[in-house]
Amino acid sequence: MLWRERKRIWCGLPWTFTVYSFDEERIFVDTGFFNKRQDEIRMYRVLDITVTRKFGQRIFGMGSIHLKTSDKTMGDFEIKNIKKVMDVKMQLSDLIEANREKKRITGREFMTSGGETDFELPDDGLDEE
Repeated sequence: MLWRERKRIWCGLPWTFTVYSFDEERIFVDTGFFNKRQDEIRMYRVLDITVTRKFGQRIFGMGSIHLKTSDKTMGDFEIKNIKKVMDVKMQLSDLIEANREKKRITGREFMTSGGETDFELPDDGLDEE
């Protein structure tokens, strides 16, 4: 794991059962105490990152990262109330770009009729039949 942090409550204390983490290729969201759940999103599926820092979050040195993704199960989600939010955002942004380059996913995204976002892989010169 490159980064791991527990979601914090309004005053900055980590007294929740939600843990966010990421490695070089995936973002994980672990929730629950008795009934545990882990969601995973591949880095290359993240389309946009937005950081918000409400007044109360700024007082306690926190912020939230909103991720717009093309993932079918998670969709758009938020990494809420974390410390050093700008450092985490920069690290995520760099990893997302590295993964998109590694997977050769172009920056050309298009909207389908159903409102879902997809990616196009580069043309390899082979015709499919």
